[in-house]
Amino acid sequence: MTRTRIESLLGSFPKLIPTGSQHTSVETSEVRYVYQPLEDLYILLITNKASNILQDIETLHLFARIVSDICRTVEEREILKHTFDLLSAVDEIVSLGYREPLNLMQVRNVLEMDSHEEKIQEIIEKNKELEAKEDMKRRVKQLEMQRREQQRRAGSGSGGGYSGSGIGSYSPVPRFEAPSPVPPRTSSPAPSTLRAPAFKGSGMKLGSKKAKQNELLDALGGEVGTLEDLSAPATPSVPIPEPAAATAQNTRGSLPEVTPESVHIVIKEQISAQLIREGGLKSMELKGDMNLEVHDAEFAKIKLLLAPLSSDFSSNLQFKQHPNVAKFGASGDRVILLKDPSRSFPVNQSLAVLKWRYTGKDESVVPLSINCWPTPSNDGTCDVNIEYELENESLTLYDVVISIPLPTGSYPTVSSHSGDWSLNASTHSLDWSIPTISAEDKTGILEFSVGGDDAGTFFPVKVNFVAQGSLVDMSVASVAKADDGSDVVFSQDVTISAEDYSVI
Repeated sequence: MTRTRIESLLGSFPKLIPTGSQHTSVETSEVRYVYQPLEDLYILLITNKASNILQDIETLHLFARIVSDICRTVEEREILKHTFDLLSAVDEIVSLGYREPLNLMQVRNVLEMDSHEEKIQEIIEKNKELEAKEDMKRRVKQLEMQRREQQRRAGSGSGGGYSGSGIGSYSPVPRFEAPSPVPPRTSSPAPSTLRAPAFKGSGMKLGSKKAKQNELLDALGGEVGTLEDLSAPATPSVPIPEPAAATAQNTRGSLPEVTPESVHIVIKEQISAQLIREGGLKSMELKGDMNLEVHDAEFAKIKLLLAPLSSDFSSNLQFKQHPNVAKFGASGDRVILLKDPSRSFPVNQSLAVLKWRYTGKDESVVPLSINCWPTPSNDGTCDVNIEYELENESLTLYDVVISIPLPTGSYPTVSSHSGDWSLNASTHSLDWSIPTISAEDKTGILEFSVGGDDAGTFFPVKVNFVAQGSLVDMSVASVAKADDGSDVVFSQDVTISAEDYSVI
C-alpha cells in the first residue's frame, strides 16, 4: 500500500463511524475498519474483508494493552512522546502484514532485552582505553627515569663500578639496581614513599605491538610533542640507557618503595596455599629469604638482631643459614653475624644470609580467606557470590586479583561489586581487582549471574597479590657494628607474594 492510499483510508475513517452504535468494526467495499475507543482517541486496525474478524479483534486488544503499558495516560502528547517505543512494539506483533503469535509479556521481554554481546564489546572498548592511558603513564615515567639517568651519567662522567671486597666463597644473589640515584640518608630506619601503580592489563588485547603504539599515540593526542621532548637526548654523545630494574619493578607492583640506606635488608616471602571451598586448608607452604646489602665499606663488619617471631610459626619454622654466618645461639636471641670476626660482608652485593620454610594445615595462619558460593537457578543460570576477608591484619595487600573461571560460552552480569572487574579472554574468567586490602577495609563482595548450572565450573579460584609485611613477623630489630656495638642506621624492605594461592 502506498502512503497516499493509507492517508486516504485514515481520512475516510471518521466519516464512517456510526453514531450511537455498539459495534467496533465498519466495512467498505474494499477494507474493514476494526477500532476501539481509548478515551478521546481511537486505536484503529485496517484489514481486508477476507481476514478473520476474531483474530483482528484479538490483535486490536493486544495493541490497546501495549499502549496502556507503555504510556502512563492515553493522551496525544504522551503518545507522541513514546512514538518509537510503540512503533517497535507494533513491529514485533505484525511482521510483513501478518500477526506474530506473541502475548504482552513476550513483547515486553523483547523490548527490554539486554545484549550480552553488546556489553562485552563495551567492556572490551573501555578496557582498551584504560590500557592505553596506563601505558601512556608508564612510558612517560620510563622516559623521565631515562632522562634523569642520562643527566646523572653526564654529570658524573664515565665512572666505573665499585669493586667490593669480602668473602670470596660467597655466592651473591644478583641484584637489579634502580636507575635513579640513591637519595640522601635520613635518620629513619625504614623510610618509604608511595610509588605509582604498576601497569596492569585487563580484558582482551588485540593487535600487534605496532598497533598498540598507534593506539597510544591516538590516546596521547596533543601530548605527543611532550613525549618527543622527553625522549630527545640532551647530549648526542650520551646514549639513553634502558632501565635495569624494569623486571624488578613489575614484580613489585604497587608496593610502596623503600629508600635504601647504607645497610639495606630485603626480606621476601612466597606463600603457596590450597584452600578447600567448603572450608579448611588442604596444604600451605611458606618460603622466605633475607638478603643483606651493604653499600658502604665502613659498615661491612656488622651484626643483625632479629625481632621476635610470631608465636604461630616460631616452633615450626625451619631455618637455613649461609655457611659463613654463625649459627643461632642457645640463648634464644637470633643474631646474624660472620663466623670469622676478621672478615666482612661484601660491599655493593646482595648476599642471602638466611632462609626459612614453613609447611602446615593450620587454617588460622592463612592471610586471606575466600568464600565462593555458586547457587544454580531453575532457569539454567547460576548466581555466584564471592567474598574475601583479610585474616592477618598486620599485612597490607596490594594489587589483589581474584580470578573466577566461567562456563564456556557464557558471560556474566555483575550486579554488585567492590573494586573493579574485567573479563580475561585468554582464560575465560572474571578477574576481580582490588587495589588495596588492609585492616581498615578488610572485606569485599562480588555478585554476578551467568549461564550454566554446574557449581564446580567456578573452581579453582586463583588469587594473586603482593603484600607489605611478613607472615611470620620476620624483621630486623637493630643493626650494630660487630667490633664496638654502636648502632647503624639501616633500612629494610619486607614483602610477601602469592606464588600459588587458590580455592579448590
